[in-house]
Amino acid sequence: MTTDTLPAEAQAAEILDRREGVAGVISLNRPKAIHALTLGMCESMRALLAEWSGEDGVKAVMIEHSEGRGFCSGGDINLLRRSALEDHGEEGRKFFLAEYRLNHQLFTYAKPVVAFMDGITMGGGVGISQPAQYRVATEHTRFAMPETGIGLFPDVGGGWYLSRLDGRLGQYLALTGARLDGAECLWAGLATHYLPSDALPEAKRRIAAGHEIGGVLGALSVKSPEPKIAAHAAQIRKHFAFDTLEQILASLESEDSEWAAKELATLRTKSPQACKVALRQLATSLTLDTFAQNMAMEYRIGSRVLVLPDFAEGVRAVIVDKDHAPQWNPPSPDEVTSAMLDAIFAPLSPEQEWRPS
Repeated sequence: MTTDTLPAEAQAAEILDRREGVAGVISLNRPKAIHALTLGMCESMRALLAEWSGEDGVKAVMIEHSEGRGFCSGGDINLLRRSALEDHGEEGRKFFLAEYRLNHQLFTYAKPVVAFMDGITMGGGVGISQPAQYRVATEHTRFAMPETGIGLFPDVGGGWYLSRLDGRLGQYLALTGARLDGAECLWAGLATHYLPSDALPEAKRRIAAGHEIGGVLGALSVKSPEPKIAAHAAQIRKHFAFDTLEQILASLESEDSEWAAKELATLRTKSPQACKVALRQLATSLTLDTFAQNMAMEYRIGSRVLVLPDFAEGVRAVIVDKDHAPQWNPPSPDEVTSAMLDAIFAPLSPEQEWRPS
């Protein structure tokens, strides 16, 4: 059934859910927004997952998108910016609370989850695909955590996933917002399988019919193209080996190559504060024992960063006015002090701290 043949009320729904054989299927349905997550979508997904967890007939969950060129482009950035400007971040924190609880619910879900990362998979889309046991990339996949470009940070569990990638790739992705294609996601371990997009309907049919998921995806997988980023793995490992932004910039400056110059230019467009937050976030995450602790940390960061000047300014420059000329505050890395970072990472009051539910 295509979206065009659905009743009008179903077309208006942001989440479409259905049962197919032994599978519960969640289909993101905001194609004009590339399926960016809203508070209602997060709450609906949480309710469905809770319902299906208790149903013996549901053996697996599949997360997909209804139509269009992206799996999920992120979170509701416009809501977050309005909240930052109008209500001191109150609505934004409600969104983060629900979204992060969804991330944790998926991470700890007892039944296998299959995420079909077909198309744009960024920000919030990473948050609902990386916890899945099976993460399917295609030739259309475009994966990124671009938050430092809007004064935010790679949240939704980004601290956990990125910090644990090999070769300092996570630090590179967190700071630069670089996009990976499907083959690169498979190479990095961000995807578990690479399928041609025209094989996805058959994969879903077999999974719904009760076939073993790993066997289905393995049988339909194809050899992916060579991952282009692999050619720069040694440079990424070398230059992003540091936990301070100043050292990373200096290292890139020391290399006379087109690649280093390009990455250096990219970093200089990002929020210095957001970059320093991301580096500390990833370093701290590696010291934590559980994903819940990571999400509690990210909620503290999000609660603070949301109402600092860089977020509203970054969204203005990139999404609202599209002049791509943000005026960051502080404007340079050396002006982002350890004391500023300490304040961003400090515990919230007990009643404000994030909890799984």
